Amino acid sequence: MKRTIIALAALMAFSMSDINADDVFKQERSRWLEIAEQSKPKLHRTVVYPKSIVKAVKDNSAFQGWRYEPTGKPEDVFKSNFRQVRSVTFDLGRHAVGYLSLHFKTLTNCQDAPIRVKVFCGELPAELNTDMPENWTAGLSRAWMQDEILTVEQMDTTVTLARRVACRYIKIELLAESYGFDFALDGLSFTAETSAQTDRLSLPQTCSPQIRKIREVAVNTLQECMQTVYEDGPKRDRRLWLGDLYLESLANMYSFQTHDLTRRCLYLFAGLSAENGIIYANSFETPKPHPQYACYLLPYNLLFISTLLEYVNATGDMKTGRDLWKVGKRQLDDAIEYVDANGMFNTAHRPTWLFFDWREGLDVNVCMQGAMIFALNQMTELTQRLGIKEDVSKWKKLETLMKNYARKNMYNSSRRVFLSGKDNQFSVLSQVWMIKSGVIFGKKAQTALRSALASAESVKPGTPYATHYVIDAMLISGMKDEARKYLEDYWGGMVRKGADTFWEAYDPNDDFISPYNFSPLNSACHAWSCTPVYFIHKYPEVFQKGN
Repeated sequence: MKRTIIALAALMAFSMSDINADDVFKQERSRWLEIAEQSKPKLHRTVVYPKSIVKAVKDNSAFQGWRYEPTGKPEDVFKSNFRQVRSVTFDLGRHAVGYLSLHFKTLTNCQDAPIRVKVFCGELPAELNTDMPENWTAGLSRAWMQDEILTVEQMDTTVTLARRVACRYIKIELLAESYGFDFALDGLSFTAETSAQTDRLSLPQTCSPQIRKIREVAVNTLQECMQTVYEDGPKRDRRLWLGDLYLESLANMYSFQTHDLTRRCLYLFAGLSAENGIIYANSFETPKPHPQYACYLLPYNLLFISTLLEYVNATGDMKTGRDLWKVGKRQLDDAIEYVDANGMFNTAHRPTWLFFDWREGLDVNVCMQGAMIFALNQMTELTQRLGIKEDVSKWKKLETLMKNYARKNMYNSSRRVFLSGKDNQFSVLSQVWMIKSGVIFGKKAQTALRSALASAESVKPGTPYATHYVIDAMLISGMKDEARKYLEDYWGGMVRKGADTFWEAYDPNDDFISPYNFSPLNSACHAWSCTPVYFIHKYPEVFQKGN
């Protein structure tokens, strides 16, 4: 709960009162939103039918203590009197995002009253088999759980749930019925939706089965999150987050290559920015596009620059790059205000949410220093790539100043690692962001990262989001074999525990890790988990060679 309170306080810290009176992008805003609308993709629909009937088995060796085992065919239930069946769980055989349809049929007499059923859709076995607390204290709304009460007033018709769900397993329980007639649940289908189309890349035959499977699950994850925006999670939060966009766009480059979706999302963020030009961290599409006002994450804002640069490099779309360059510059200008004369990013002067991972107690001073340096470098590269006449020397000088500050004041030469904050916290991510920003490289980088990963005292990553940057840092510093092993151990660990899409939060040593203090709230298909496909194709010499 503490995390949620901190997050809410951070959200409120950036309030509407912080927005300047002048709208710096007033002339472009409506045009940007129109371009975003024109780039909106069509959803492609596939009807999925259940593969089997399953029963829940309590198993301490299974992920989160539950697994399903097949007990029969769906047709067996469809022919049966549902008053006798009472409860049944279907397995679609795959994760799907979309709309569930049920068909009930009268067997004897005629319907003389409605029936009422409970429909519970879940991504994981434990989600459907964990008791819901009566006194809800979890960090997010109870309404995110995908259980619905459905009253069927007319038999012999198809009933479709109004709510879009993300699931693999569907449990139907009979709650109320008349004794005057018998009926069957004689049909169940699921209309799956995604804007993703053809996966355009493949792996050579020499690629290991494990890497091949990890890639398959990563692509499935991205496909499910690709709706009319890149959603962070189709179960929740079902919105566009800027940090997730960066990672999804990288994965898309090496799979579906649906670059128009990336373009749409960039323009949405630009068009929905605050009047002072600062981007909100996330946005919604309905009833009309709007941001989550007061939600501001500086590290995410700086990633707008990187996302735009990667998009331009992948597509050659210089027009979009030049059109949105000023938005990236505005994010950088805002962040520079918190860098002091010595070259230190002063996190104390920036009380808003500085997110790098869902890990309790993580000190982000070193991470933020690295993120700022990385953004300066990316902005310089973007400006030069676009041929924009802007004096980039000021950014290069500040980058040098900040690197020198980090080396002098954040690096512990005796331990040969970076320590963060007033308590000198030792964490993996501090080393990662110093490597990504180029503050440390080569053998020194390898020593620092290996030390943090091996130490029992260091703060370790808690999400696939943070783990993406760990593997990125390994590859940057030349730790190729270790990067492959880390990817195989981490994402392969999820596969071995039954994942058919990758999860929002995963700790190999804690199956119940949750940012919200209740693991069924976690998303089991989450955008920031899809980047193995990026690594596997970006670095074929590392990941595509045989074992």
